[in-house]
Amino acid sequence: MSTGSALLIAGTTSDAGKSVITAGLCRAFARAGLRVAPFKAQNMSNNSMVTPDGGEIGRAQALQAFACGLAPSVEFNPILLKPGSDRRSQLVVMGQAVGDVGARDYVEHRLGLREVATTQLDALRERFDVVVCEGAGSPAEINLRSTDVANFGLAQASGMPVYIVGDIDRGGVLAHLFGTHAIVSAEDRALIRGFVINKFRGDPSILEPGLTELEKLTGVQTKAVIPYIDGLWIDAEDSLQAPVGRVLGSAPALGSQRLRVAAIRLPRISNSTDVEALAVEPGVTVTWVTDGDSIEDADLVVIPGSKATVSDLGWLRSRGLDTALRRRAGRNGPILGICGGFQMMARSIDDPVESRAAAPVAGLGLLDLDIRFEASKTLINHGDGSYEVHHGQVGRSAETPWIGNEGAHRGALWGTHRHGYLENDCSRREFLTAVAGAAGKDGFIVSGDASFDGKRRAQLDLIADTIESHWDLDQLLAEVSTPANVARSAANR
Repeated sequence: MSTGSALLIAGTTSDAGKSVITAGLCRAFARAGLRVAPFKAQNMSNNSMVTPDGGEIGRAQALQAFACGLAPSVEFNPILLKPGSDRRSQLVVMGQAVGDVGARDYVEHRLGLREVATTQLDALRERFDVVVCEGAGSPAEINLRSTDVANFGLAQASGMPVYIVGDIDRGGVLAHLFGTHAIVSAEDRALIRGFVINKFRGDPSILEPGLTELEKLTGVQTKAVIPYIDGLWIDAEDSLQAPVGRVLGSAPALGSQRLRVAAIRLPRISNSTDVEALAVEPGVTVTWVTDGDSIEDADLVVIPGSKATVSDLGWLRSRGLDTALRRRAGRNGPILGICGGFQMMARSIDDPVESRAAAPVAGLGLLDLDIRFEASKTLINHGDGSYEVHHGQVGRSAETPWIGNEGAHRGALWGTHRHGYLENDCSRREFLTAVAGAAGKDGFIVSGDASFDGKRRAQLDLIADTIESHWDLDQLLAEVSTPANVARSAANR
C-alpha cells in the first residue's frame, strides 16, 4: 500500500507552466530535506534524454530529477509519446520504443498504460516522502477522460489532490480556471484542492477581486500567485519555447567580440535544448531562425535534431535554406549538425523507418557519408552528460570522426549523434574556440568558469525561491500528507 504523499500539478492548457512549477516544488522540497521524486505518467515531447540504464524519458523529467538530487530514471516518466507527424507518434513505454500510434489506436492502449503509470507511482510512493506529479496538456479534455492516463484518471486511481495552474500571461486565466472546474465531472472536481496563477505581472491588489469571485463561484481557493520569472530558458519542456526570433544568451563578452549563433527552427525539432549550452557561455548569442540571411550572417549555424529527418530536410529545401547552407560551407563558414541535423548533412539518407521513403533521398551533401535508418533505436548514455537516441546510422563514411569514433569533422563542419555534448564545459569551450578561429573572431574569449550545470541549478533555485515566497508550502504539505508522512516531514524539516 502506498504510504508517501503525492500531488498532481495540472494545467488549464499546454505550456501553462506545469513543468516549471513541478521542478520548483521538487527543488524546494529537496532543499527542505524531504525525499522527493518527480513523476509524469505520460509526456508528449521530442525533447528527450537517455537515462544511465539506457531508457528514454522526457527532458523535463530529467530536469525535475536533477532538482531532487536524483539521477534520471524511466520510473519518473513511464510513457513518452514522440510526435513524428501531425497524426503519428512513437510510443515509448518504460524507456523503450514499442511502435508508432495514431490518435485513434492510442486510445486502445490507454487502459493498459494507466496500469503501468499507477504501478510506477505506487512504487515511488513507497520510497519517497512526497512525489510531485505533473499532468499532461489539459485535464479538461472530457472526450479523453474515460482512458485518461496522466490527469484525473491518474489522480482518481492514486487518490491524489490536484492543483490547477493557469498562465495569466496568455490572457483569460480566470475563465480557464473556472471552465476547467465547471466542465469536469463532479467526482473529478472534488479532487481539485487549489488554483495557482502563473506568470503574473503587475499589482496583486488588482487581481484579488477576481480571485475572490472565482472562489465564490467554484469553492476553490487560489493557493498562490506566482510572478513572471525573467530569463528562464534551461531545459525547455517542448518546442513551444523555441519560437523563431527568440534569443538566448546575454552575458557580456569577455573579449572584444561576440559569437552569433543561428539555430535553425525545424518544424519537427527534437532536443532543442542542445543549443542552450552554447548560450551559457559569455559572449555567445543564440537566435532561432528560419531565414537564409541569418544563415549567411551568423558565425555558427546549428542544424538541431529532428523527429522527422527526411520531412524536415524537405522543409529546408522548400525555403531555400539548403542553398544557403551549401554556400556557407563553400566559404568555410562553421556549421554544426546534431543528430537529425547531422544526418541531413550526409550525401544520402535511406529511411524506410520514420519517413517510410521507398528509396534513398539526397542529403545536403556537406559531409561525405551516408545514413541508413534501422528499425531498432540506438539508446546510449555516455556518462559524460552526452547521450544518443536515434534510428539513423552512419554507413559509409569518408570523414574523420569528431568525438572518439563517432560523428564527423572536416574543416569548419562538425556533426554528431550526441545530444548534450556541449553541456560539458570543457567540450563546449574547446568547440567554441575552434568555431571562433574558423569564423575569424580572434577577439572572442571563452570563459574559464561558465558552468551549464551551475546555470541549471541557479535557475531551479530561482524557481524554488519564487514559489516559496508566494505559496505556503508547509500548508501544501499538510494538505497532501498522510498522517504518517506529516511526522516524517516535520522531522526532516
